[in-house]
Amino acid sequence: MIEGKFLTARIGSWARAICSLQGRLLAGLVMTWLVIVAAVLVLAWQFGKDLVDKANLVHLRYEAQLIGDEMTEQVSRRLRTLQRLEQELRGIDDIEMPARLSKAQILLEWFEGLMVTDAEGRIIGDWPEVPGRVGLETAETEYFRMVRNSPWPYVSRPFVGRASGDSLVLMLVPRFDAQGEFAGMVGGMLNLSQGGLFRRLESVRLGESGYVSVFASSGELLFHPRRRVASAVEHTSNDSDTLEMALSGWEGDTIACGADGSATLMAYRQIWPASWVVKVAVPQTQVQEPLGDFLARLWWAWLALAALLLISMHWLVRRLLKPLHRLERQIAQVGAGQRRYLELSTSMQELSQVASSFNRLEHERLAALDHLRDRQAFLDAVLGSTPIGMFVADLKGHLNYLNPALLELLGLGESHSAKDWWERIHPDDKQGTQDMWRYTLATGSDFVRQLRFQHPNGATLWVEVHASQVLGSDQPLGFVGMVKDITERRQQEALQRWEAEHDPLTGLLNRRGFERRLEEALAEYAKTGTPSVLILFDLDHFKPINDEGGHALGDEMLRRIAQVVAWEVRRSDHVARQGGDEFAVLLPSCTLKQAGEIAESLRRAVSEVTVSNQDKTYNITLSIGVTALQEGDDSTEPVLARADKASYQAKAEGRNTVVVTAVDDDLIDNVW
Repeated sequence: MIEGKFLTARIGSWARAICSLQGRLLAGLVMTWLVIVAAVLVLAWQFGKDLVDKANLVHLRYEAQLIGDEMTEQVSRRLRTLQRLEQELRGIDDIEMPARLSKAQILLEWFEGLMVTDAEGRIIGDWPEVPGRVGLETAETEYFRMVRNSPWPYVSRPFVGRASGDSLVLMLVPRFDAQGEFAGMVGGMLNLSQGGLFRRLESVRLGESGYVSVFASSGELLFHPRRRVASAVEHTSNDSDTLEMALSGWEGDTIACGADGSATLMAYRQIWPASWVVKVAVPQTQVQEPLGDFLARLWWAWLALAALLLISMHWLVRRLLKPLHRLERQIAQVGAGQRRYLELSTSMQELSQVASSFNRLEHERLAALDHLRDRQAFLDAVLGSTPIGMFVADLKGHLNYLNPALLELLGLGESHSAKDWWERIHPDDKQGTQDMWRYTLATGSDFVRQLRFQHPNGATLWVEVHASQVLGSDQPLGFVGMVKDITERRQQEALQRWEAEHDPLTGLLNRRGFERRLEEALAEYAKTGTPSVLILFDLDHFKPINDEGGHALGDEMLRRIAQVVAWEVRRSDHVARQGGDEFAVLLPSCTLKQAGEIAESLRRAVSEVTVSNQDKTYNITLSIGVTALQEGDDSTEPVLARADKASYQAKAEGRNTVVVTAVDDDLIDNVW
């Protein structure tokens, strides 16, 4: 009982001492002392690390310089040796090449093998001889192209040997003929795994974890003391920035993250003759380990201080970060649409400025979204209401949008696909349209084309498509196109073309259309010798029909005669009304004998055609002249003149007869 009372009294005394001014001062001093000790430890660690890192970087720089100089000399010796070998091989023909290479046996101390190519890249000699190597083509390899285009020695990228399975590189020098022209290359193969080039590096010791590695200019790993894990170690390394700088020609030292993410001291040096890079690396933990051992003795004091600081900082930070937590919650609410702007009440000026800037940006963002929606709605309304077919395509040619007018014009549904569009293009127009569309996509030029489109209802539409590229502020955005229905215009143009060459009364060819086809027959005759025959005839006793029955009766007779003549000739023949009661028939690919038979059938058939007026029946006969195309017919005039002459001869013979001119002269050959 007495001891308990005494203990309680002592505790109360300590509490009063702590709460007193003296206690507070002592507590403040203790805290100050602990802070000073911590600051000293931290500064000692920081400055100690810097000093240790700088001292070791100097050592790494020196070590990298020694290794780089030695490797440069090793590579230069080998290249000079290959250059001397190239000079010795000048003037040696392809047959003597293997024997001459075999005399360079001493070079196999440095190289695993030697090879020589000609100017076309074909291997013409190797040593030691490997079956199948002579005759191989190397013209498409990167190292041949480099040596051919540059008069300097070159070291290739590493590759895996087919026979050994080891990693190899080729040291190459160009060959020249007596005129100084490129004649091929001389190369020596280096074994990166077992050769002696990197043997010196295997003996370099940089503590337990330090190492030396060598890279090609392409970034491929050539050497690492731990070859089994070399690829994984280097290619998972985080010092890619410094390595890229070194591969671009930079030399120097730095501290970067290593393969395991820890800081590593690194030094890079260039091996210029081979375009290689030497990397010397030591983990920072290994360098700073002695300093860490020293400071570890103060660990417990540091731990106690850290615990106190953690408690105090936890309370302080928690209090200071309350406004920041509120800001975070409000930003999340704005993103979720639960509030429009931030409403933060805090004495921290920085947080108030952040909230104000956020509110201003949010206001601008909302205004921009509203403006964008308005523009999109306006554009959709314009495209949807325009009566002209419109479409939008991306830079790859995919149709992203077809307005209602275009869908209705082409008979496509809302769920159409690009395949539907292309499949409905007329087969005769599809390939040309696709080729021109690809050209437009590649060059950005306008697409303008008239084509036929097969409507789902079975009709064939003629449409005109015009598409142009849309340019943004710095690059193309896509294509906008317009589609017009030109079916009626095309039909009108076709009708006009038909009317220009046809007789409106009989539907036969008129003089203009007939002469164009006669000119085509003459051109075909001159080109291939294809025979063609011309028939001309007038109507006998046609004038009384017009005089007594009127022009209507005469027109009816002309129409009936046109029908009979068109029925009697072949489908490939051309029948024309030259004017008045004059008719002509062009028989392509027809002999004169066949034409005479056809003319006789026309004479008989037309003689049976009759028309009646006021109980009087009229009929007519034909006076027919027949002539074939001949050598020397350079225009239509002599052909028409011969046929016309034969027709007049038929009239002179009493009408209702056929006169055929001879092939070689204008005399009458046969008369029916």
